[in-house]
Amino acid sequence: MQNNNYFRPTKAIIDLEAIRNNVRRLKEYLKPGVQIIAVVKANAYGHGDVEVAGAAIQSGATMLAVATPDEALHLRQYFHDIDILVLGYAPVSFAPYAASENIILTVYSSDWVEQVNTLALSQPIKVHIKIDTGMGRIGVKRIGDFHNLYQQINSSSNLLVDGVFTHFATADEEDSQYFDYQAAKFEEFISSLPEKPRLVHAANTAAMLMKDPSVYYDAVRFGISMYGLAPSTYVKTKLPFPLEPAFSLETELIEVKKIQPGESVGYGAAFTAEEPSYIGTIPIGYADGIIRKYSGQQVLIDGIRVPIIGRICMDQCMILLPSAYNIGEKVILIGKQKNEEITIDEWATKADTINYEVPCIITARVPRIY
Repeated sequence: MQNNNYFRPTKAIIDLEAIRNNVRRLKEYLKPGVQIIAVVKANAYGHGDVEVAGAAIQSGATMLAVATPDEALHLRQYFHDIDILVLGYAPVSFAPYAASENIILTVYSSDWVEQVNTLALSQPIKVHIKIDTGMGRIGVKRIGDFHNLYQQINSSSNLLVDGVFTHFATADEEDSQYFDYQAAKFEEFISSLPEKPRLVHAANTAAMLMKDPSVYYDAVRFGISMYGLAPSTYVKTKLPFPLEPAFSLETELIEVKKIQPGESVGYGAAFTAEEPSYIGTIPIGYADGIIRKYSGQQVLIDGIRVPIIGRICMDQCMILLPSAYNIGEKVILIGKQKNEEITIDEWATKADTINYEVPCIITARVPRIY
């Protein structure tokens, strides 16, 4: 939740209207009757789970999805009626909490079901069976095992089959061969059922934006693009509707000094001035998620791109200024200033990673402002 009692000028600004608009546009894009599952795991990809969940629900999402039992319990404190699905592993010890808090669990193990059947629960737990069609993570791989698990759950007084789902490994790539293989395999599993459960879902963000509506089934899982980011560079060029980025990151200058040629900056004296230079210090570092690999990344001051220089420190880093600036001058790390913009994708490229990771690793000591 938002913390108003902060004193350091470093903060992440979260545009909830952008979240709402992204969900609204997806709802308009989908065929009628297809539900939206808002994926708010990992603190809503670093954006703030409670606030983002509320915005998504307001705009048409009918279910929330998280990765862990703890994330589900946290959200249940704020949202008492909406379905919450745990996409990942939940230990047997969590089953009583899932029952009492009406949290939907992912199931893929007959041993897990057998252990839950020995418990005295307040009410049956709704479960979604996960099918591994080629991701190689959790899930049932063989159709015979799937049928046995389905029957085992149907025979249980502690569990109810509410859904079946899978996850695509390559939906964000131009080559669709492996995606088509997974989609066909999932359809084979679903078609083998005498009766479908309430919710069949397969499409992650990339699949819902790029693939045939036949993979939508009853619901789609809206993840990275709910936050205004494309799942890949390829998908970014093919988007069926515009996305609005919701995350920006800013701070202020806390020190400005002029150094002379030959003087160095930071640990290891990694930067040495070749000419008289103005150096600005900003209060953000790798303990905030600005990892050392970001050294050299540009930020904005007065609408001008300037580089981070030297080694990024735990709590601070230094930037090379074009001239002297006053203490308190705003510095934009992610976002727009005047006619310039620095995107999350740019930071991801600098770190040789994906855009998902950039907001996720901005740590909790950076307050989220809504």
